[in-house]
Amino acid sequence: MPLKCKEFKAKRVYLVGGSSGIGLAAGRLFAKMGSDVIIFARNIAGLEKATIEIDASKASEGQKITWLKLDISKKDDIKTVMASAVKTFGEPDILINCAGRAYPHYFEDVTDEQLDDTIAINFTGQWHAIKSLLPYLKKNKGYIVNVSSMVGFLGVFGYTDYAASKFAVLGFSEALKSELKKYDIGVTVLCPPDTDTPGFKVENTTKPPETVAVSEGGGIMTPGDVAAEMISGMKKGSFLVIPGFDGKLVYIMKRYAPWLVDMVMSSQIKKVQKKAN
Repeated sequence: MPLKCKEFKAKRVYLVGGSSGIGLAAGRLFAKMGSDVIIFARNIAGLEKATIEIDASKASEGQKITWLKLDISKKDDIKTVMASAVKTFGEPDILINCAGRAYPHYFEDVTDEQLDDTIAINFTGQWHAIKSLLPYLKKNKGYIVNVSSMVGFLGVFGYTDYAASKFAVLGFSEALKSELKKYDIGVTVLCPPDTDTPGFKVENTTKPPETVAVSEGGGIMTPGDVAAEMISGMKKGSFLVIPGFDGKLVYIMKRYAPWLVDMVMSSQIKKVQKKAN
């Protein structure tokens, strides 16, 4: 039986990457359902603004909505900040690992520094956040959501470092789900498609033309719709949550007709390269 998260009222939600995008949208929804919410990110101004927005969505005055500054790419910072959060905010019932970033480039142009940062922010940050909070999640029979991406199951031109990090999240989460089942801890991995977030706007500034071509026609979701599907998946105890019809269709095609997905993407890439030459 899947481990479900049916009750959100009075639950303590730790939301890493909660100052914008999907994380912020999720924070609003958790607050609306009666949860206490603490958000983590690097930018203090963004954290303060997001906390005000989440606080405005809360269901009752007794709910606690707050923030702590955190650099998810730094292991020692994660340990220190999470310890402080437990002390001042209380033990977590739910952990949402939503921090992430992408700078698409040709593989040859991806620096070692970018690779290291991408892996740290998108994958090992999740690892260390869970490590820091696992004793409390075990005690409270908690729930974990790790955010991956459609690029976590579909390697896309221009996303070599990003795909490596997001594939890692998916495999890590699957293994973790098996290990934590005996503690009654649920695990969901969220694989959003293109989503209209501040990070996506930055991402678009570095996309190679081939990447743009492959992405065209896939549509774009709102952070609120993605967050709503994530919470729906938690209520059902779903391991893999792929928001939107198009995302689900791509997943099915990738699983059962990978040759077709490859043929379509290769055709789009060749058109761009032929035009450039």
